Parts: sequence; C-alpha cells; structure tokens
Amino acid sequence: MSIAVIGAGAFGTALAISLAQSQRTVTLWGRDEAVIGNMRESLENKARLPGVALPEALAFTADLAHASGAETILLAIPAQQLRRFLEANATLFQGKTLVVCSKGIDLETGTGPSDLITRLCPTARSAILTGPSFAIDIAQGLPTALTLAIDGPAKPLQTKLSTANIRLYSTADRLGAELGGAVKNVIAIACGAAMGAGLGESARAALMTRGFAEMTRFAVGQGADATTLAGLSGFGDLVLTCTSAKSRNYATGLALGAGKPLPEGKTVEGIPTAHALVAAAVKAGCDMPISTAVSALVAGRCSVSDALENLLSRPLKEE
Repeated sequence: MSIAVIGAGAFGTALAISLAQSQRTVTLWGRDEAVIGNMRESLENKARLPGVALPEALAFTADLAHASGAETILLAIPAQQLRRFLEANATLFQGKTLVVCSKGIDLETGTGPSDLITRLCPTARSAILTGPSFAIDIAQGLPTALTLAIDGPAKPLQTKLSTANIRLYSTADRLGAELGGAVKNVIAIACGAAMGAGLGESARAALMTRGFAEMTRFAVGQGADATTLAGLSGFGDLVLTCTSAKSRNYATGLALGAGKPLPEGKTVEGIPTAHALVAAAVKAGCDMPISTAVSALVAGRCSVSDALENLLSRPLKEE
C-alpha cells in the first residue's frame, strides 16, 4: 500500500504531508540530493513551504528508481515537464498506478496528461487528481474536496488517497477533469488582469462566468461530460483560482493588468496552456475569445485595454 510523490515542490510536498499524517507509507522524491537531504534533516521544505513541519513518518529520496518501487505514484511535476520526464523514465513506471497532480496541456503536442501516459507508459493505469487546492492550505491541514478521475473501479484508490483533510469524489471522466484544471488557469490570468487594471469585481465575475462557458464548450467538444466541468475539477477550481492572490495564475494576471513585471522563478501553468489551448481550439473550430485574449496578452501582442476592447466589440448574442 506504499505511495510515492514525485516532485518536492509546494504541491507535491503538501500532498505528501497530508498522506503521511494519515498513516500512509509515503516517500517524497526530489531531483536535488542536497535539497532532499536538508528536508530529511530539518523536517521542513524551506524553499517551498517555509514554516510548515514535515511528518517524521515521511521518507525522502533523490533516487527515482527507489521511489518508483511504490505501488501508487503521484506525479506532482509541472505539466510542461511531464512529457520529457515520462519519456526519460517510462520503464520505471510501467504497470504502476500513476496519478497526475499537475494541470495543463502540453504545449508541443497539444495533449493532456492522460494521453501522455497512455502513449509513453501503456501498461500503467492513469488517474487525475484535481480540484480546488492550494498547497499551503493542504499542508496546514485545512480541508478541501478534490476530484479523482480514473477509468474502472475507483473505490480502492479513492480510499487510499483520501486523508483527514482531503475528501475525494470519483469520476470516470479523465478528459473533463484534466481540461477543467487546465482551462481554469487561463481564465484566472484574465480575471487577474481585469482586477490589476482596476476594472472591478463585476468585470471579474463576468469573466469567470463566460470563462466557465468557454471551458465547458471546449471540453464537451473534445468529448468530456458537461457535469464534470460543473464539479470540483471545473467550476470549483475556477472559483478558487480566479479569486485569490495565492494563485500563481491570478497573481500573474494582476501583474499584467497593473503593468508590473511578472513573478520570476515560479511555474505559471496558464501561460503555455493558453497558447496550447488556442491552437487546439482553432483545430477544433471552437470559439474561445477569453483564452485567445490571454494568449495574446501574455505573449505581448496586445494590452489589457486592447483585449477588453476586442471582447466588448464581439457581436451580440444570446447567452
């Protein structure tokens, strides 16, 4: 019943804390031996979650072969690094249960994590863990509910990964779950830009609502179930990410809207996802004006005022 969390960033560490505190046998893997050694000695991830104590029961390793010996492996690495990581280490993960904990669409291939695992680790069973969740909240034991998307029987894994502060709801719609988590990051940048530019909370609410419609339209067009997008992995995560400065995507939008430099050294999944999403939408013939505006905004092809003018000048239609 062992579990390994691959990725010692804030979210991976937070998940490892919650799982280890719930009496699971958990190993946290990070690529930097010095960082892992420091975490083992100090029982703190000083770079990513300063001030949060790590459970003594949590094991640490920089040996990927050792970590991959676990039955269930949570992949908490950035979405844009997932493909190369799997390509380099696919042999270690064959036959395992791989649970993707990142949110995004691979920029080079235009595919989500489920397709990457199917192609690169065909004997592995893949799942998506997603929903409204900030790393610091989970690490501090604050409660949330997440979606676990997996084909076939879900109850064993659902039970294994549920903790004292994380309640899991299951679905078989992996596509809907992963697209909700990816698209909401793009909408969060738009909402942050609106607030940073001083456009007000009414504008943000309008962007969230139309962004949810955009998210649902695209996902359903790809074969997802609309009810999945109305759940934790879609609407729930959208609400959280579009309303809190804890969100890197929202904070990025705030900076763009205020004309400030973007935060450095932090993964902002919504930026590459916006570009990948627009390309996929064009290919599918799906109208995604907010995502298109965000892609142009983060690429420096337009200003916030230009993006707003383009959105407001669109033809009038029924809701």
